This record gives sequence, structure tokens and C-alpha cells, in this order.
Amino acid sequence: MNAVGAPKTAPPKFAPPGNGTRVVLVDDSSAVRQSARILLKTVGLELLPYHSPAQFLEDLPEASCILLDIRMPEISGIEVYRRLREAGVQTPVIFMTGHGQVAMAVSAMRDGAFDFLEKPVDDQRLIDVIFAAIAKDKERRDAAGSRELIAEKLARLTARERGVADLIAQGMSSREVAEKLSLSVRTVEGYRSRVLAKLEADSLAQMIHMLRDAQQ
Repeated sequence: MNAVGAPKTAPPKFAPPGNGTRVVLVDDSSAVRQSARILLKTVGLELLPYHSPAQFLEDLPEASCILLDIRMPEISGIEVYRRLREAGVQTPVIFMTGHGQVAMAVSAMRDGAFDFLEKPVDDQRLIDVIFAAIAKDKERRDAAGSRELIAEKLARLTARERGVADLIAQGMSSREVAEKLSLSVRTVEGYRSRVLAKLEADSLAQMIHMLRDAQQ
């Protein structure tokens, strides 16, 4: 990052996602933490800085993006990242690397890290990558919310309704489902209608998509 103060760059390419969007920075350099705080404030982002990776791992604060320095005396950024993934944290992680640490950062990206930036980090590059990470996190959260909603709707189904729905989702016709379950076609179609109503699906295709999404 450049000297503390307003960034000497063009405005960010992405519209700020709104005040209150939190970015966590774990870096033992007070100068980096202070510079990042001022920079991100100019684009409407809240920065929660940590000088201690151990404290960060203990707190595990809610965030839309995590900036991790690779080289820290207490615990390395790579080890912090490993522990985050073990804890099931899926927040996008951006590594900030010094000279000679690029190979480590690239390896972390192969393990699922979002990106890495070489120090000294260009202000505009940092802002762009952070906004891209925040957008990715929103996609992840929206998808998770959608799966939760589908799961709630599926819980409304009886065991028989779910069984009929699963067979239909596999591509079976009402007649094939009826033969498999020793039911009449009319009975299967009745189950299908109730499933559509309980899932609030507008069509058979939408019902099938919901069932398949729930299995992912």
C-alpha cells in the first residue's frame, strides 16, 4: 500500500457493497494496518485489523473478506489459512506476500485461496481484489441461503411425497413411478401436485431443480 492517506488512484471499478461490509486484516505491521484502515474507509469498507494471528483465530470474527500476511512471527499466514479451512470457514482469503513468498501463495491458491498480492501492494489493485472477493462471498452466502430455504420446504414433504419427488427428479414418468411404487398413475399425480404446492414450485422443471440443488 502507498503512504497513509487518500489513495492516489482512480475510483474502484466495483460499486461499494454498502457501509458496514467488513474486511479483516491479519498483519503484524502497524504501518500496514493503519494504511489499510484509511484506504478502505475511503471506499466505504470497515477494516477489522489484527496484529496477532492467534487472537484472530480465537475470535474468528464475521467478515466478507480476509487479508492474510504470509510471514508473521507468531503463526504463518499459511498455517492460519489451514486452520481456517479445518474450522470450515469459507470466507475468501487474499494473501499478501513479500519477496520470495510467491510460490507459497500460489500453492495456497491451489488449495482454495482467493488471490494473492505482492508487497508493496498497489492501492487500486488491493481495492479491486477486495471488492471481487466480497462479491464472491455474497454469491456463496446467497447460494447457502437458497439451499437452506429449499431444505425448509423439503422438510414439509411426507416420506411418500419425497420418494415420489425423488423418482420424478431422476427422470421417471408418472406411469414409471406408479409401477415402481405399486401405485396408480392418478395417485402418483396427486402426490406430484401436493409436492409442487408444498415446495411452492411453479413448474415440474423448477421442482426438479430444487431437488437437485438440495443434493449438492
